[in-house]
Amino acid sequence: MARRTTRPPQPAVTDGSPCPCGLPAAYGACCGRFHTGQAAAPTAELLMRSRYSAFVVRDETYLLRTWHPDNRPSSVDFDPGMRWTGLEIAGTTEGSMFHSTGTVTFVARYTRAGEPGRLHERSHFERHDGAWVYVSGTFME
Repeated sequence: MARRTTRPPQPAVTDGSPCPCGLPAAYGACCGRFHTGQAAAPTAELLMRSRYSAFVVRDETYLLRTWHPDNRPSSVDFDPGMRWTGLEIAGTTEGSMFHSTGTVTFVARYTRAGEPGRLHERSHFERHDGAWVYVSGTFME
């Protein structure tokens, strides 16, 4: 008989938890306020961080809302075996409150089936109807 193993669930992220994006604020005061719609990310970098956090908490609604409508998929396919473990911002170009486009280069770390991995991407953002949205990404390395 095959032995079935269960993995412990990923810890829940609450408003008082450290924000998954890595900034020194609680989730509710950081990315959580963007996820709930209480505020909009004022820069491309903060949108990127909030999208990473949305993958951590599996907030499909937020991810789709912040995807450019020309490229937006109909749904987000979350890998149930993937656990996001950290984000590092490697660099940004433009993307401030005074720009209409910007890029954010980042490394997102994860584990899948107990094996560590990383996603190194340069994400492209632009303003659409006044709000920052994700347009596309280029994998690095």
